[in-house]
Amino acid sequence: MPDAKRPRILAVTNQKGGVGKTTTAINLGAALAELGERVLIVDLDPQGNASTGLGVSPKDRDNTTYELLLEDAPLSEVIRPTGVERLHIAPATTDLSSTDVELGTQENRVFLLKDALSSDAALAFDYVLIDCPPSLSLLTVNALVACDAVLVPLQAEFFALEGLSQLMLTVRDVRETANPGLRIEGVVLTMYDQRNNLSQQVEADARATLGDLVLNTRIPRNVRLSEAPSFAMPVLAYDPQSKGSQAYVDLAAEILSRHAKRKELA
Repeated sequence: MPDAKRPRILAVTNQKGGVGKTTTAINLGAALAELGERVLIVDLDPQGNASTGLGVSPKDRDNTTYELLLEDAPLSEVIRPTGVERLHIAPATTDLSSTDVELGTQENRVFLLKDALSSDAALAFDYVLIDCPPSLSLLTVNALVACDAVLVPLQAEFFALEGLSQLMLTVRDVRETANPGLRIEGVVLTMYDQRNNLSQQVEADARATLGDLVLNTRIPRNVRLSEAPSFAMPVLAYDPQSKGSQAYVDLAAEILSRHAKRKELA
């Protein structure tokens, strides 16, 4: 796949659950689409919440990321449109939960997603966002091998930074063994309440520890963000004027701006 046409691939990951990972994948994808980018979300979480949150009913998931990874289904047969213009998804089902066992002895097991995303079908997109499971499983390693960079949602709560060290070590190991170009795109603070001293302290600690890796945009606690998945749509479609919508548009703009600056310096 020629580099000039290749989509930019971001893995949205944190092995800790409940940090807003899927919310970020869905709404960042919708925000990038709103800004004119063609976006594919790859649901790599056996819970399939990104698929549900974008309106793909479980009964309609005939070809999924399970078939993509384990049965050599072409990416073109897995991709589905969503209700959002320029936003597509490769859905998931609970079948993915058996991946570690089924691929345990396969020699190329960590390169399956990379190979799948190297197909011509991926050329239709500017960005691919991989929604990873809340663990450092073989699925997550596949995402790290396939992606250009890692976006880490970090909940503004006690012990937020605990566990990040293991993720950073995994990123380093993948960089050394299978994906030398892998980098950290950034850490995005989620469920942030600016009226709460704890949120402010977590932000201060994160910036002191991680420096410029912490993105400027903070995702607030927002009722609309919580409600939108029950209506099977991103918050930008559910309530485009909400604080949650604006935050994800800001996050998308910041990521695009950072990438543009890096390209200028390259």
